[in-house]
Amino acid sequence: MRVVSVSVNGLRKAANLGFFDWMREIDADVVCVQDIQGKIPDFDDEIFHPEDYQAYFIDAENPEDGGVGIYTRHFPKAIMYGFAYEPADRQGRFIQADFEHVSVASMLTPSALGKPENQASKDEFQAAFKSHLEKTLRKRRQFIFTGNLQSAHLVMDASPKFHEMEVSGFLSHERAWFDDVFDELGYVDAFRTVNVQKNQYTWWPEWAKGWRKNAGWRTDYQITSQSVSNLIEDGFIDFDTRFSDHAPLIIDYDIIM
Repeated sequence: MRVVSVSVNGLRKAANLGFFDWMREIDADVVCVQDIQGKIPDFDDEIFHPEDYQAYFIDAENPEDGGVGIYTRHFPKAIMYGFAYEPADRQGRFIQADFEHVSVASMLTPSALGKPENQASKDEFQAAFKSHLEKTLRKRRQFIFTGNLQSAHLVMDASPKFHEMEVSGFLSHERAWFDDVFDELGYVDAFRTVNVQKNQYTWWPEWAKGWRKNAGWRTDYQITSQSVSNLIEDGFIDFDTRFSDHAPLIIDYDIIM
């Protein structure tokens, strides 16, 4: 099973840049998109419904807040919209597809970069999502949570230019959140399970002079339950493909859907 996660910064713009042609070429089983920037009726056009894929979206009351979606070749048994955290549900930040042997979610964390007044909302979202992950541990299913978490975890997950900067996305308590999720709760960073190379970034902020100088962060993740850890076969970032300021993250799993 191949799972792709990408923050598109507007699904219509990505479509015009050839996103759906690329999606078929990459041979993905599930494609999780974030920051779709539109209302669900905006995606009724045929271009947003490629052949052989089912599409599911949750939009935001304010389209600028993002919205997320899932494309899948396989019919899910159920779709879960939101995770019982009202601000995230209103802002269209979480959708989950349940298949026979695995559940795959697409999510978008609020950003506070350059907007310190939004940091509290981001921290509250992360706390609520961590609580959801704790509850998920009691379920006897395999889970893959994909998305743009708007933060980098390890020193190797951010360009050295950011290591001495006090910026949202690389604050000590944000990085400690990942420690809790991986070390205390036992979840797995799928990408780092199979790829420990340096300079593996998925996002290049414009104010940092962009990706050409590789001043990037790895803010896009696929976080899996412990039961999936031995089923991760390969993981890579498609640096050559760009539909936004994020690159697609692609993970292959030995899972039958």
